Amino acid sequence: HRLAPWRSPYLLWRVETYCGVKMQQIGFLEFWEFVLRERRHLWQFLKWTAEMERYAHPKPRNP
Repeated sequence: HRLAPWRSPYLLWRVETYCGVKMQQIGFLEFWEFVLRERRHLWQFLKWTAEMERYAHPKPRNP
């Protein structure tokens, strides 16, 4: 679903749990409206996941 994320059952489920719109009602336009409307929160979430990834898998330090 890389080229059509609005068809991904997982992403549709996540959008449904986040904003309450039923999965069956989410199409191309509704998906992208959600992404544009929530882009700030989505970006913050991605930054947070990157930070957690760095904590979980720190780069080795050279002695």
